[in-house]
Amino acid sequence: MKSKSKRPQSGFSKRGAADVSEAAGWLAEQNIEEIECMVPDLAGVARGKIMPVRKFLTTAAMNLPLSIFYQTITGDFPDLEGIVGTVQSDTDIFLRPDFRTLAAVPWATDPTAQIIHDAFHPDGRPVEESPRQVLRRVISLYHEKGWKPVIAPELEFYLVEKNIDPDYALKPPVGRSGRPETGRQGYSISAVNEFDGLFEDMYEYSEAQGLEIDTLIHESGVAQMEINLRHGDPLELADQVFMFKRTIKETALEHDIYATFMAKPMAMEPGSAMHIHQSIVDSSGRNLFSDPKTGEPTDLFFSFIAGQQTYMPAAVSLLAPYVNSYRRLSKGSGAPVNTHWGFDNRTAGLRVPPSDADNRRLENRLPSSDANPYLAIAAVLACGYLGMVEGLKPSAPVDTDVSNDPSAELPYSLIQSVIKLERSEALNTILGPAFVTAYARVKHHEYETFMRTISPWEREFLLLNV
Repeated sequence: MKSKSKRPQSGFSKRGAADVSEAAGWLAEQNIEEIECMVPDLAGVARGKIMPVRKFLTTAAMNLPLSIFYQTITGDFPDLEGIVGTVQSDTDIFLRPDFRTLAAVPWATDPTAQIIHDAFHPDGRPVEESPRQVLRRVISLYHEKGWKPVIAPELEFYLVEKNIDPDYALKPPVGRSGRPETGRQGYSISAVNEFDGLFEDMYEYSEAQGLEIDTLIHESGVAQMEINLRHGDPLELADQVFMFKRTIKETALEHDIYATFMAKPMAMEPGSAMHIHQSIVDSSGRNLFSDPKTGEPTDLFFSFIAGQQTYMPAAVSLLAPYVNSYRRLSKGSGAPVNTHWGFDNRTAGLRVPPSDADNRRLENRLPSSDANPYLAIAAVLACGYLGMVEGLKPSAPVDTDVSNDPSAELPYSLIQSVIKLERSEALNTILGPAFVTAYARVKHHEYETFMRTISPWEREFLLLNV
C-alpha cells in the first residue's frame, strides 16, 4: 500500500466546482501539485495530459489531436482516407474542463487532482466523435421534449490473479484466507470479506471522488463482484462509471491483483454486464412511465420499451464493443440473447423490475461491462427516445424462461453489429453521422486485427483434422 499521508483529505461533492475560481480555492487548500486533464476516448480510456496546477489554472484551453477519437484498443489507427482527411494530419482540438467533475486522485502518491474535459473544434463546434458529446446530444433531444432521463448502472467485474502472459488463462486471486475461490459464491458475504482491505480502500477512494456507491455484492462467477451506483443524471452517472473503473483497477493493483471489466474473462465463468436502469421524468420530477391518477404504466412507457426492442439490434456494437463481448452474448451463457421484455424476468433482455409507480423503470440487461459508459447509456436512451417519439408498440411481455430463445434480429458478432449500426439511418441521425463513421471504422479495424490471431482452438481441431 502507498502512504496516504500526502493525499487530499477531502474532496468536492459530486457536483465538483462551480467555476475556475472555486476550483482554484480548493486546489490551493488541498496543496494539489498536479492535475490529470482527461477526456474519455471511444473505448472509455482516459486520454489527456498531466500538468502543474499553476499551468492548468492559467491555460485557456488544452489542445490534443483529433485522432485520439480514432485510435483502436490496440493503439492503431484505421484507414481514414475519404472520410476525415484532417485526422491524418492530426488537426488540433481543444479541451475545456467540466469543473463539476473536479475530484482528488486518492491513490496518487503526491497530492493530485483529476478533471474531465469536453472536446471542441477551433471554431467552437463540439467534436461529434467524442463519447461525452454523443451522450450530451441524446440528452438534449429529451430536454427539447421537456423530458429528463434518469439512469442507474449496475457494473460487474472480476478480481483476478496478476497475469503478465496473455497465453495463460486467468485465475481467481488469493484472498485473506490464503486460498483462492474454487466454487461460485453468489451473494456470499464471506467471499466479499476475503478482500476486505481492497474494498475498504475502494470505498475510501470512491468517497474522496464523490462516487456514490449504493451496494456491493458478490456475483455468480468466481471472484466476480457487482457495484450498483445510485440513480441520477445520465452524464453524471457515465462520469461516475468512467471514474469508478479507474478507481477499482488502481485499488486492485495496490493489493497486487487485477480488476478486469472484460465481458468474458474466463471461459467457464459467467460474463460481466453493465445493466442500465432507465426512467423518464418531467420538469417537476414526475415519472412519465406511470399514470399520475391510476399508477398504471403509460403509453410512453410501452413505447420506450418498443423503441429498445426495435432499434437495439442496430445499437448492439455500442453495448458489446469487442469480439470478446459476444462470448458473453451467447446461448447458455446466462446473459440475455434476445430483445424480449417481461416483468421481473431476468432471462429477457429488457426487464421491468418490481417497484411502485414513482419508481417504475426499465432495465436493459444487454450491455457488457467492457462498454464505454457514455456510449452505452446514449445508445439505450436513443432507442427509447425513438420509440416514444414514433409511438411504437412493444410485443407481449414474456413470463417464461427465454434464456435460450434468441431474437432473430440480435447480431451475435462484432462485425454484424457494426454493419447494422452503419445501416441504421435513425441511429446515425441521433448519435451523429461523424461519430458513427468514426466508431465503425475503428471497430472494423479492431475486428481485422483480431482475425490475424490464430487461436488454440483452431490449432487443436483444425491442424490435423482438415
